[in-house]
Amino acid sequence: MAGPRIRVLVVDDSNFVQTVIKAALARHPEVEVVGVARDGVEGLQMISRLRPDVVTLDVEMPRMNGIQVLDRAAGKVPVSFLMVSTLTQAGARITFDALERGAFDYVSKPTKGIAAKTEFRKELYEKIVGAYRAKGRKPIARTSRSSSSAPSLPPSQARGWVVAIGVSCGGPPTLAKMLPAFPSDFPPILVTQHMPPEFTPSFAKHLDAVCAMNVREAADGDVPEPGTVLVAPGHSHLKLVRCGINLSVQLDTGPKVSGHRPSADVMFESAARTCGPRAVGVILTGMGSDGAAGLQFMSRAGSWTIAQDEETCVVYGMPKAAMATGCIDHQVSLDRIPQTIARLMQKGQRVTAKV
Repeated sequence: MAGPRIRVLVVDDSNFVQTVIKAALARHPEVEVVGVARDGVEGLQMISRLRPDVVTLDVEMPRMNGIQVLDRAAGKVPVSFLMVSTLTQAGARITFDALERGAFDYVSKPTKGIAAKTEFRKELYEKIVGAYRAKGRKPIARTSRSSSSAPSLPPSQARGWVVAIGVSCGGPPTLAKMLPAFPSDFPPILVTQHMPPEFTPSFAKHLDAVCAMNVREAADGDVPEPGTVLVAPGHSHLKLVRCGINLSVQLDTGPKVSGHRPSADVMFESAARTCGPRAVGVILTGMGSDGAAGLQFMSRAGSWTIAQDEETCVVYGMPKAAMATGCIDHQVSLDRIPQTIARLMQKGQRVTAKV
């Protein structure tokens, strides 16, 4: 990236994590670590004094933890916060709480080993760049179970439809804002969110608590039913398969596709093959280009395609890549996506597929 160096403050009480973060960022001339703090109290003082662009923030620290730092600073100072989270169920719950309180995103705590550190270095750099670009943006507001803005559809209009949603960086608060807008009897929704496998069960429960639809982590053989949202496990691609007139979910632990497992491209292509013109593909906030190729499959199969607009994206990467292919039917703001999906279902399938 061109322009000024990204100024990063590391707030973590672990010497190991401090060392790994500093070493990872030292490889990138566009990034400068301007300070290290060992707890939240010191971190707030250094934020005030050093004016960093991005803060990597541990959750559990002495004197003041990461959540308390967010409560005091998120949205009040021009800084983006990137949580450094443990890969545990407790870590997942706290991380989702942090995202709702204004954190930009999270990275999993580094572990020992060359391969692990290489993967961590790549993810850390990409998310710091994303956090820098989102600096100063207003956090996505919390929502509630009662905020339904997509209408219930009569059986004649709803029958046979499936919605497939691909999302990455910025996805947890985005989905927590959007999915409660669907009524409890809406056609089935599939979600591929780039997320570690340790996090997806808690993530599904987190969404289920605010949605009228039932949300759960997908299992092999699940049947997509009205009123159900199935979230791809962090270890597997989610594919939609057909046996006669029946649809079911198939989990695939094969190689990464478009750099990810689960991959939105895999899910979208399977929806195109099984449902064709009775499917809606939606691409939301995220870095990279996963989903663009799969949405082209959907468009050629006659599916409707929707992309989140740049203004409401946390990171306008995946929607931008999809828009560049020319396969997107509608680009709309986050709050208009549920109504747009319902409207397209009411309109019915395309007369002809795109070529």
